Amino acid sequence: MCSIVSNKPNRLSYRIAVVAVLLSLGGCASRPTSAVLQPTAVAQAEQADIDKVALLSVTNRNRIKEYSGFGTQWAGELTYERYGFAVPRDRKGATIAYPTERAGAKRTYMVTEREQLAQQAWLADATRSARADGTVAVYVHGYNNLYQEALYRAAQMAADAKTLSPPIVFSWPSAASVTGYVTDRDAALYSRTDLEGVLTALARAPGIKRVVLFGHSMGGFLSMEATRQLKLQGRDDVIAKLQVVLAAPDIDVDVFRSQLRDIGHLKTPITVLASKTDRALSMSSFIGGERARIGRLDINDPVVQEQARKANVNIVDISTADSSDGLGHDRFAAVARFGSDFEKAEALQHKSGNFRALVFDAAGAAVASPFRLVGHIGQQ
Repeated sequence: MCSIVSNKPNRLSYRIAVVAVLLSLGGCASRPTSAVLQPTAVAQAEQADIDKVALLSVTNRNRIKEYSGFGTQWAGELTYERYGFAVPRDRKGATIAYPTERAGAKRTYMVTEREQLAQQAWLADATRSARADGTVAVYVHGYNNLYQEALYRAAQMAADAKTLSPPIVFSWPSAASVTGYVTDRDAALYSRTDLEGVLTALARAPGIKRVVLFGHSMGGFLSMEATRQLKLQGRDDVIAKLQVVLAAPDIDVDVFRSQLRDIGHLKTPITVLASKTDRALSMSSFIGGERARIGRLDINDPVVQEQARKANVNIVDISTADSSDGLGHDRFAAVARFGSDFEKAEALQHKSGNFRALVFDAAGAAVASPFRLVGHIGQQ
């Protein structure tokens, strides 16, 4: 009789352990507590040295008492908030300096305003803050993120982009742990309906004509799942207003193909910000049985080019963008300050009449647009 107990090490446990060690090498700094959500007044003398940023947030995380923060557990309802941020003008790229008792607004990011809102007041605020063309942007963070980390990242990108309307952060209950990969995937799936509801409410709000859904890493997986669910439920009115952007998406290639089949042809092509040197996605692939991830696509691969053309997917290679996490997984944050250049490059891409990949060229950023078109990827 065969024993049901194996002497071989559990392969999944081994993979997670290896990945946890490798990921921990990417950043050993202490992580911000909920204390960084407490509003702090900016001294008059520092006003000229900061950029002011407003943002909205919505989360299905549980409330915790400490500083009225949010935890890592799943909540049964959504909480809506509005924030004001002070961001140092003299900042080091996309690196975020969290507030401390000794450093002021010249050196660190800090919350200056915070208010909890009812859903209707939150929607009204979102409508008022939309760009002149009726655009709002929803940022969905990735795996291993605290609530406050997602907010501060959104504030950094908004400050760098300048042209963007105040962003909306959708924060799902990530376990915020390097060993919580499977837990986070479950939490992302749990959050599909909540994100779908937020997107529906925004799309149906008067004055909002376009909703940019920007999902990073596992947040990209959640964004695609919510979009897929909208399509399957016949919410074409919402789908018509969506523009999906996936930054370093942690999505299995075949899962992505399946999602695309269900979603069908979108009015605005899905955009993928990819880097074939993303080490975090390499680890994710390792955990998933060596299966390829969409965020590591090689735009020079003819097969990738042909599949992108057929699927109506735009690919942007951001491999040369700066990274501060030691893994090349947060390059998307460094690209935020080139937002207007990206929009112009996308317009040129569509005008060319061909699917062509965009490449972010960090070396050319100082003299011209950092985005350049490369290679024809077949006729539309």
